[in-house]
Amino acid sequence: MTRDDLPIGRRVARWRMRRQMTQQMLADRLGRSKSWVDKVERGVRALDRYPIIQEVAEVLRVDSLVLLGEGRPVPTEAGPLDGLDDIRAALARYDIRRTTASEADTARHVEHAWLAYQHAHYAQVVRLLPGLLDAARGLRADAPGLLVQAYRITSSVLVKLGETDLGWLAADRAMGAAGGDPALAGAAAVSVGQALRALGRDRLALVATTAAARRLAPASVHGTLLLQAALAAAGCGDVGRAEELADRAAGLAARCGGGDPHRTSFGPGAVELARVVLAVESGDAGKAVGRHEQAVRREAWLLLPAEHRAAYLLDAARAYLRIGDLGGAGRVLVDADGVAPAEVRCRPVARTVIAEVARAHPVPAGVARLATIVGLTR
Repeated sequence: MTRDDLPIGRRVARWRMRRQMTQQMLADRLGRSKSWVDKVERGVRALDRYPIIQEVAEVLRVDSLVLLGEGRPVPTEAGPLDGLDDIRAALARYDIRRTTASEADTARHVEHAWLAYQHAHYAQVVRLLPGLLDAARGLRADAPGLLVQAYRITSSVLVKLGETDLGWLAADRAMGAAGGDPALAGAAAVSVGQALRALGRDRLALVATTAAARRLAPASVHGTLLLQAALAAAGCGDVGRAEELADRAAGLAARCGGGDPHRTSFGPGAVELARVVLAVESGDAGKAVGRHEQAVRREAWLLLPAEHRAAYLLDAARAYLRIGDLGGAGRVLVDADGVAPAEVRCRPVARTVIAEVARAHPVPAGVARLATIVGLTR
C-alpha cells in the first residue's frame, strides 16, 4: 500500500505522531474525546465531512489535501479540463463491465470524489469519474446508492464545466438508478433541478423539484429540493412563489440536525446564500448586495464547502455588476479565486463575469491578473 492509498484515519495518526502529539492532545485541541480520535485513526468512525477534515488539518499543521491523499498543490490551470471525453465515453457505455473493485473500495472512492468536488478540485474529479462510473455500475444491484452518487457527482462537475447536456444526462441516469428509494430519488432530483436550470429550463426544473419535494425524503434533501425549486421559480419570474419556497426551506433548516449523507450542504447558511441568489434572479440587485454583505459575516458561511462558497461568490459578483459597482464585483471575484481557484479559472460562467468586470477603466485590482489567467488578455 502506497502512502496515497492509506485510509484517511491512518494519515491522521501518522501526522499526529510526526507532530509529537498523543491522541489526548489532539482530542483536546479539537474539542473532542480521545475515543473519537482513536476511532477515526482505526477507521471505525468515518472522517468524511470537509469542515472536520479542515479542522483536523489545521491542528496538525498540514494542508487538507495531504490528509485526503493528494500531496501535490491545488491545480491552478485555467480553461477546459482534460478528461471530459473520457467521461462522455463512460456515459455512452451501456454494457456493465466486470469490476474487481469491492463495494467497500468503491464507497471509499465515491467519498473521495465527493470531497475533491467540495474542495473544487475539478481536475482530480474529472480523472476519477470514468473508472468510478464503471465500478459503480458493476455493483449496481448490490449498491444502487453508490451508482446514484457517482452519477450525481458526474452531473455536478459537468454542469460546472459548461457541459450542461451531459450533466442533465448524468442526472437523469441518477434518477433511473434510484429506483423506488425516496431518499435516493430525492437526492437525484436535486441534480436534475440543477442541470435543468443550467440548461435554462427553469419551468421544467420547478416541476421536477416540487414533485420530488412532495415525496418523503430526509430533511436535508427535502430542504435542498425546496431551494432548487425556489431558484427555478425565480427564473420563471414568480418571485412570490420563490420566496414562499425559500421560507419553507428556512423552516426546515432551523430544525435540521447534523449529518449530510447525501452531500447537499443544506442548512441555515445555504438558505441565506440562496436568498441572495434569489434576489439577483428576481432583479433586485441592491437587496442581493445587502444580504450578501450580511451573509458572509456569519459563522454559517465558513461551514459551507469551498465549492459552494466560491460558486455563490460568482453570483454575488453579478449582483455588484447590476448595481454598477465594478470594484465590488472585482473584490468578490478575487475572493472567489482565493477560496477555490478552479471555480473561477475553469468555469465558463466565471469567464463571462471576469470579462464584464475587466472592461472597467481602470480594471479593478486583481481582476486584470484573473483576465490574463483565463486567457482574456495576452
